[in-house]
This record gives sequence, structure tokens and C-alpha cells, in this order.
Amino acid sequence: MAMWVFGYGSLIWKTGFPFDDRLPGFIKNYRRVFHQGSTDHRGTPEFPGRTVTLEPAPGEICWGVAYKITKEEDKKDALLHLEVREKQYDQKEYLDFFTDINDSEPAVSDVMVYIASPDKKRNNNYLGPAPLEDIAKQIVKAEGPSGPNRDYLFNLEEALVQLGKKD
Repeated sequence: MAMWVFGYGSLIWKTGFPFDDRLPGFIKNYRRVFHQGSTDHRGTPEFPGRTVTLEPAPGEICWGVAYKITKEEDKKDALLHLEVREKQYDQKEYLDFFTDINDSEPAVSDVMVYIASPDKKRNNNYLGPAPLEDIAKQIVKAEGPSGPNRDYLFNLEEALVQLGKKD
């Protein structure tokens, strides 16, 4: 049985694991928000960057890419990679994934999605909402081992443009 992983942030443009198929599409009833602190990639513990997570949003959709992984060894490699890469994302959900806005039935069910919850006891890097200007200033100034936080924002924007979508 294939394993499917949904990417809505940097996984759209930088997977880091082998996959068999890449399918653009969306999940329902969530939206992408810059509420997760990044102290290990796009910021530091002293000055965290901001990366995206998902928050429930009835009636909204979040575009991204689903990756299909079929080989057992590739599944293991992908999970090992993701457990390190997404370690600040404390929740895994299994959601329906759609490719056409008019479809009522999902293209794929049980797509694995990493989410950073707002529960500060489980996720001490959750920053939460802030005024747009404050979020923008933080993204402009933050930098971590993976580079400037603004590059994350620009790469996300470019990836969504390439999908023909924008938030």
C-alpha cells in the first residue's frame, strides 16, 4: 500500500526523500498560517523565524503537493527524514486530498500531514497570530542554519505560483 505525504510549506519545493509521484492539490477545511516558530531552520532560539502550519478553517482550502511513496525502503527513509525535519510539528493528521475544486470525492484518502499545534505544552515553538506587519518584520530579520527566513517565504510564494495558486 502506498504512503502519501502532503506538503504545504517547504515540502512543496524541497522534499529530501524519494517518491514515486507528485500530485498538486489541496486539503479542505484548513488554511496555511505563519504561526510556527522555527528555531532550528529559519531562525534561532534567541530569534525564531516563522514557518507555516495549518489551522482549522471551515470552508477554506489549502493548496500544496501530495507525494506518493510505494517502496518499503523509501517509506522508511521518508519517515526518518520527516521525523527529523518536521520535529517541531507535534501533530500528524490523516486527511482527504483533492485535485479538482469540483470533486466531492477525494483523489486520495489518508494523506499524512504534519501540523504544529497551538498547544504550548506540546509545541513550545508555537508563536501564534500577530499583526501582519510584525510577522513581516520577524520574517525579514530572522535567519537560521537553513538560511534567511525571507527565503522561505519567497520560495513558498514561487512554489505556489508554479502550481498556479496563491493564498
